[in-house]
Amino acid sequence: MKKATQGGGAGRGVYSTLAALTALALTGCAVTPAPMSLSDRQATLAADRQAMFGSQEPLAGPVTLQEAMARALKYNLDYRVKLMEEAMAQRQLDLSSLDMLPKLALAAGYTARNKDNASSSQNVATGEQSLVPSISSEKRSHTADLNLSWNVLDFGVSYYTAQQQSDRMLILQQRKRKVAQQLMQQVREAWWQAVGAQQLEGRIDALLAETNRALEDARQVEKQKLRAPLEALNYRRQLLDVIRQMGMIRNALAQAKPKLAAIMNVPPGTDFKVAVPAGLPTPTLGLKLEQMEEMALLNRPELNEARYNERIGVTETRKAIAKLLPGLEFSIGQNYDSNKFLVNNSWSDAGLRISWNLLNLFSAGPITKAADAQLQVAKTQRMALNMAVLTQVHVAYLDLKGRSRQFGLEQELNDVEQRIYVQNRNATDSGVQGRLPAILADANAVFSTLRLYQSYGDLQNAYGQMGSSLGMDPLPESTASYDLPALAAAFKGAETRWQGQVAGSKP
Repeated sequence: MKKATQGGGAGRGVYSTLAALTALALTGCAVTPAPMSLSDRQATLAADRQAMFGSQEPLAGPVTLQEAMARALKYNLDYRVKLMEEAMAQRQLDLSSLDMLPKLALAAGYTARNKDNASSSQNVATGEQSLVPSISSEKRSHTADLNLSWNVLDFGVSYYTAQQQSDRMLILQQRKRKVAQQLMQQVREAWWQAVGAQQLEGRIDALLAETNRALEDARQVEKQKLRAPLEALNYRRQLLDVIRQMGMIRNALAQAKPKLAAIMNVPPGTDFKVAVPAGLPTPTLGLKLEQMEEMALLNRPELNEARYNERIGVTETRKAIAKLLPGLEFSIGQNYDSNKFLVNNSWSDAGLRISWNLLNLFSAGPITKAADAQLQVAKTQRMALNMAVLTQVHVAYLDLKGRSRQFGLEQELNDVEQRIYVQNRNATDSGVQGRLPAILADANAVFSTLRLYQSYGDLQNAYGQMGSSLGMDPLPESTASYDLPALAAAFKGAETRWQGQVAGSKP
């Protein structure tokens, strides 16, 4: 009983020790949340600002439309993300290609035991020991293996996987094209808004200054009762209405340049000018509608992506069928064991193994039917996308024609408003009439100029949308370099480059 008690005490001591070690290990593995300090956040902020704006060229003068496009293409962070995704897809393609190589495994080991691995033999018939205990291995030994194996089935599956990954990389390229096209549309819209804002800024300020002076005079006239009260109040109301409307326009126009700066990745608050063009030429088309339809079906990134997805689906079917085939594996190796009881401490071996899961034969039919159904869905989706693209081409074409007519009307209306303003200004300067008609005419002229630039911006956007609906890239496939001057030169004349292309040109 005493021995049992001592044994039980020893067992409880072991259990207590294990519990203590377990508790210590769990305590050591516990993770305590560690919030970032203010200095850490400040250091991250400084690094982020440097990464965002530190490596780009500063603005050196009025920004042209081509320079704005070049800056957006080179520095815009959203476009950088697409470039990084494409680079990552290329790395994944490289990795999937490595899966087709044979497997080369190198292994080394060391074993040790405190007692000899001795054994004896027993006679099966009599049950008596037939040999004295003996050993055939050392207590300590070193082993090393170098094996080369190649599975034909794995090679086939890896080959199809690499093909799919290459198509996925091509899909990312098409998405990058789409992002670039959308980015250029945003640049075009924001740049023309900035042009209108810059052109009207000085005129609005001058009109507000003159209106405020007239308003102060009207207050004095009303205070001195030089006019009838109702007439004085109506006069002030008209002046205040001009100030209110001009203030609203100025606030709206003040947002144009910050939007353009954000697209170009220019630091917020940077003061810059845009290069105002000499005229407002009306863009024209050099292609027939039938040619534009075929060009869009060939060039649109979405359709190319659908074609690649369809090809991925076909490859997935082939990969699934390949997995049903027998597996054939070749292997060859070189081995070493330091055991002194071995006659040959190093040796080579080779093998050939074939395996086939016969139950996979029952899966062949469902897999083939599912693959055919998936392929039909992909084809139907592509047909629907073709119809959507053709519709977009026609809508963009009609929108461009409508915007062109509207801009022509705004040009004529603006010419009339400017001439009315000049007549009223001359009459006011000569003393024939008061200041209010000239101020109101000036306000109407400002509104007309604003509508003119807005209409021309809409026309340019419709023209750019026409190019995007055709899937035309804003840049050629290759440029001399990717610095800002070379990119701006490549963008120069991009609005008319695609007009001379015929249907069937490559994207």
